[in-house]
Amino acid sequence: MRRFIRIAFAVFLLWGIPGIVWAGQTQAAQNSSVTVQWQSPARLHRLLGGTRGVLIIDDRGVDFRPYKGAPIRWSYENIHSFHLTARRLDLKSYQNRSWHFPGDRTFHFGLRNTVPPEVAAEFARRVGKPAKNALPEPQASAFATLPARRRTFGGGTNGVLRFRDTGIDYMTTSGRGSRSWRWSDIQTIANPDPYHFRVQGYRETFEFELKQPMSRELFDRLWDAVYARGLKGLAYSEGRRQ
Repeated sequence: MRRFIRIAFAVFLLWGIPGIVWAGQTQAAQNSSVTVQWQSPARLHRLLGGTRGVLIIDDRGVDFRPYKGAPIRWSYENIHSFHLTARRLDLKSYQNRSWHFPGDRTFHFGLRNTVPPEVAAEFARRVGKPAKNALPEPQASAFATLPARRRTFGGGTNGVLRFRDTGIDYMTTSGRGSRSWRWSDIQTIANPDPYHFRVQGYRETFEFELKQPMSRELFDRLWDAVYARGLKGLAYSEGRRQ
């Protein structure tokens, strides 16, 4: 019976209220009292060549100051999404692509300095919308961990799944292929058997082979974190409409 209720809630949340969760995260980002200030020499990659300058992440958003030419500025609300690794930032804006191509414009930056995980976490929190953060915080506390493997077309990665109060981290032994999901980045989770676990985010899906079984109690806690949070948001929204 409980499994049926989980499935029903998951379908309802998937189609009914993703906007509520995203809006709540955006508001939380706007109310942040944590200061963020980081910069690095960077290269903005273009179809023909590139532009060198300095990339700055601060309390207002992202600023690219080329050594020659006018600076470019994105406030957090004008960032659609991003993919951040240690030495690369792909920033998707709400700006139209040039030459009348469909879709939003994405800016690709190569970074000379390594982005600290705590800066990546705060950046993701301030943007608020679902994104790809490949820089989990290794020192952050976790209430449970499980060794895991993720298979890919090119082979795969080995690492540890770390379950935190704020989301799920996958930390690989090599450092490549890691991910950090906030609960608002996750659309659904699945645990078809004790040795398999799937995280379906709004931007990508990871399927894991678990080297140790996931307990029913742990999955129940993860399920509550992903879905019960959305139900609270729905109840709040419905109350405001009445």
